[in-house]
Amino acid sequence: MSGHSKWNNIKRKKEITDGAKAKIFTKMGREISIAVREGGADPSTNFKLATLVAKAKANNVPNDNIERAIKKAAGADNKDEFEIIMYEGYGPAGIAFMVETMTDNRNRTAGDLRHIFDKNGGNLGQTGCVSFMFNQKGIITIDAEDVDEEKLTEACIDAGADDITLDDESFIITTATADLETVSATLQKAGYKLESEEAAYIPTTYTKVTDEEALIKFSKLTDGLDDNDDVTDYWHSME
Repeated sequence: MSGHSKWNNIKRKKEITDGAKAKIFTKMGREISIAVREGGADPSTNFKLATLVAKAKANNVPNDNIERAIKKAAGADNKDEFEIIMYEGYGPAGIAFMVETMTDNRNRTAGDLRHIFDKNGGNLGQTGCVSFMFNQKGIITIDAEDVDEEKLTEACIDAGADDITLDDESFIITTATADLETVSATLQKAGYKLESEEAAYIPTTYTKVTDEEALIKFSKLTDGLDDNDDVTDYWHSME
């Protein structure tokens, strides 16, 4: 269970401003609403909700906000009709993008994304245009501080994980998407505190970009995705 992880290359890491925090709170509320609608309001029996609660806390969402979002989603008068839609496209220099959205208006979201891609040297494509270039995997991260790599590797093998790598200051554990819940639960029972756990799209090939103009357009495109309220996550193939 070894190998080079490029997780930090495809997972955006940016300083979170107050404005960005407000957007995170809004997006997390939408995700929680869908999770409660699909699996109930009890995190102990709803793995997706438990994952979102942990994700919200990791993003410094106040507990009151989280509890309020769960109660609102569970209420009989909740009229939210959000749905999760995946979009695919190419950025500058042929960088492939998978974009996850949560929307109550497909036409608005598609139009906004098309505009973001078009003005930054890319184009939004049809379903299937780049998804064949990605593998969907479960990704679990664990802070590497004070963690014995050999013992964690043994625990990952016992739990049924596919791979484990050390990337910066975290261990990145890869699983089949269908095994994410089981592997996460097993590692937590073994005493490991998970930083995050999510289904993700991992590129099968990467695009190396050296052109300065393309890099500037790429940065503006990702800024546009970060600023869009309907976008909940995205993955790309830039090396």
